[in-house]
Amino acid sequence: MRFGNSGAGDPSVGTSGDTEPAECPYCGSTETEREHPKGPGLCRSMHYCTACEEPFEKFG
Repeated sequence: MRFGNSGAGDPSVGTSGDTEPAECPYCGSTETEREHPKGPGLCRSMHYCTACEEPFEKFG
């Protein structure tokens, strides 16, 4: 077993993924920013809508 902070082989530390703006579920705007690539679960990411200034989670 290998220990260290490299994160090699650990999918929970990767930041790759969808770079397209997410649609805001509150106002429908695509003027959004991904705040963090990983949310509370591996299938969720945290986003922020610059139009209505609401944070939201994107599933997928």
